[in-house]
Amino acid sequence: MNSKTTKIIYWTGTVLTSLWFGASGFFELTKNPLVWGITQQLGYPAHFIYILGVFKLSGVITLLIPNKLLRLKEWVFAGVFFDIIFAFFSKLAVLGFPATIDAIIAFVMVSVTYFTFRKLYTASYTSTSLN
Repeated sequence: MNSKTTKIIYWTGTVLTSLWFGASGFFELTKNPLVWGITQQLGYPAHFIYILGVFKLSGVITLLIPNKLLRLKEWVFAGVFFDIIFAFFSKLAVLGFPATIDAIIAFVMVSVTYFTFRKLYTASYTSTSLN
């Protein structure tokens, strides 16, 4: 896969992820009855729903800034994966497998986006000396 194709896949995935989690965060902050109803049915308290909304919208902003904040984007991807995994297992335990389809789709979409991110921005870890 060439660099141009990788960039197209990455930015398409980033935009779709941002739309998905941006809408979710917006609905959590505006107390959308459908989102709040499901989240509370899963056993999460109201204050947690607001925190999710704030972090999702902050993450979306971070993801959409091109070529900047790469380490912070790693944290955003980690947070998104945690959100998806917790949603999957919460829905599986409370609502059953059919309710987890959205989490499975999100997991695949974000995984592809993350792998293209890593292909575009290779991590370079260097040791530093404090001497």
